[in-house]
Amino acid sequence: MIDPRNLPQVLYVEHSDEARSLVRRLLSHKYVVLEAIDALDGFQLAEETRPNLILVDYNLPHMSGSEATTRLHKILPKTPIVILSANLSDGVRERALAAGAVGFIPKPIDHDFESQVDAYLNGKVEILDDAEKHLQAYQQELVEKLEGNVRQLSATVEKNKHLLQQNERMFTMLERRHKLLETAARVGQMVTSILSIDELLKHTVNIICSEFNFYYSGIFLISEDNEWAVLRAGYGSAGRKMMTENYRLHLDERSMIGNSILKKQAKIALDVAGEESRFKNPFLPNTRSEMALPLIVQDRALGSLTVQSDELNAFSEDDITSLQAMADQVAISINNAQLMFKLEAATQEIVRTKTFEAIATATGEAIHWVGNKAAPIPGSVKRVREDLQYILALAAHPAELDMTNESIRGAVEVIQEEAEMKGLDLPKILAEMSTMKSNRLQALVSVESLMEDLDIAENSAVTILSIKEGLIGPARKRNDIPVSLRDMITDTVSNMGLPAGVVQMEWAEDMPNAMVDPRQVEQVFNNLIKNSWEAMSGVIADPKIHISGRRDNDYRFVLVTIKDNGPGIPKEIQDKIWVSFFTTKGGSGGTGLGLSAVLQIVNQHGGSISLESEPGHGAMFSVRLPVAKKL
Repeated sequence: MIDPRNLPQVLYVEHSDEARSLVRRLLSHKYVVLEAIDALDGFQLAEETRPNLILVDYNLPHMSGSEATTRLHKILPKTPIVILSANLSDGVRERALAAGAVGFIPKPIDHDFESQVDAYLNGKVEILDDAEKHLQAYQQELVEKLEGNVRQLSATVEKNKHLLQQNERMFTMLERRHKLLETAARVGQMVTSILSIDELLKHTVNIICSEFNFYYSGIFLISEDNEWAVLRAGYGSAGRKMMTENYRLHLDERSMIGNSILKKQAKIALDVAGEESRFKNPFLPNTRSEMALPLIVQDRALGSLTVQSDELNAFSEDDITSLQAMADQVAISINNAQLMFKLEAATQEIVRTKTFEAIATATGEAIHWVGNKAAPIPGSVKRVREDLQYILALAAHPAELDMTNESIRGAVEVIQEEAEMKGLDLPKILAEMSTMKSNRLQALVSVESLMEDLDIAENSAVTILSIKEGLIGPARKRNDIPVSLRDMITDTVSNMGLPAGVVQMEWAEDMPNAMVDPRQVEQVFNNLIKNSWEAMSGVIADPKIHISGRRDNDYRFVLVTIKDNGPGIPKEIQDKIWVSFFTTKGGSGGTGLGLSAVLQIVNQHGGSISLESEPGHGAMFSVRLPVAKKL
């Protein structure tokens, strides 16, 4: 048995499995056949095993057989190398021999292949004619191949450079996206815990600009009259200046803010120079890119978030998506804060109304009792006046009394008897009067003084009865019918006899009728207009009262506003004016029941009344009454 360790080793470098299998069958009975599938594997195996002969296919992947031969010859200079190739074109054999091969075996290999291998192992070397020429040709081939490899390598380097840049951009985008999501989550967590709208909006714009390095961010909310987008928070010094100047934009499509609110869609300008609908803001001259993102809750637009950059094309899809998600969270929080504010206001209004009602009820019960006691006074005063006239007539001309006249004598006797019954000693009183000085005596018996005292008693009683009516009147049973407030108020103003030009009225064409008791509601507007006029009379050079009416934003109510240009009502007493008997008119005759009765009547109709006033800028009362349903 032959020991394989004593057999010569033949290394075959060939990428084809079939070719390697064929050589293995032909040579393995007398050689140890080593196999490599490409040039690099062949180099490593040749260096490790140092075979007796190396067979190399000419068409190897990534490297020609000639190039592989040159490299192998350098590794093992004494080992014969033979090229196997099906490429029999001119110059192939010569270049192989010039590269260092000792022989060239054409493919397909035939029956004498084994003998050819034996010959090369035993020292056969093919002679190359004109070796210098073929060596130069081979070297030229190497140069061209090297140049091709350099070009390919350069292209690969450029491609890798491009891929690296793309990877860097991708990494930057991923990092930014992570930061966006992280910030959005932080804003979402923050806004859910803030119920103060001003604080919420200020924190939002600060976070957006500081985290994303944007030039400016601001939040606009729709005004109550739906006419304006009002800036409620702005970043940096520009934002503070705009807030100081009460910056606002008209709610139309001429600005990106108005456009985004009306269409409920994000508006994006990556180059503001070409954006026609963008308002050129003098406070932000360096803006180059801008986004306006609507703040929407349940398909209702509350306002818009503006984000601006001083760079062109500053916003990516990730920016837009993340900021819109952030805007949606902010919108929900704004809505929650508004609902909480309205709930607190409604609670305060209910408490205030119930307090006023309790005060009015308690006061009404008391004044009802006082009124019942005061009711007889005017009649009694009237009778005292009549009786006093007769007594004065008797006392003024005693010498002319006809004591034979039974009626006169009877009247004198009645006076004397009633005086005695009341314990009055008339002779004594006369004696006392005789000792008085004339001016003292004249003051005591002054008819003017007596009449003045009676007037005081009568006026006080009438005032008490008027107060009683003011308190009890609104509680009387109502007779609600559809009423044109426009016609009612126009008639009320006409009957008040105010100077021409003082009252200006403006009525919406579609203003609906109100379902009210006309007598009670006429008292409401009479009191309000009268109060406005009295607040301005003698104080304002050109007093004006503006009355307007329309359907309220809440379609269930009709809204009437009464606004004057008077001195206004100080903040500290605006809650007190609704309390019974509170008046700012001092001793000029006000009972302090007008606004108390107005509040009670409006509330009993299911409506509401509110006041807006700044000292020096007049006062405006807004009355909301239920709309009459169409039959």
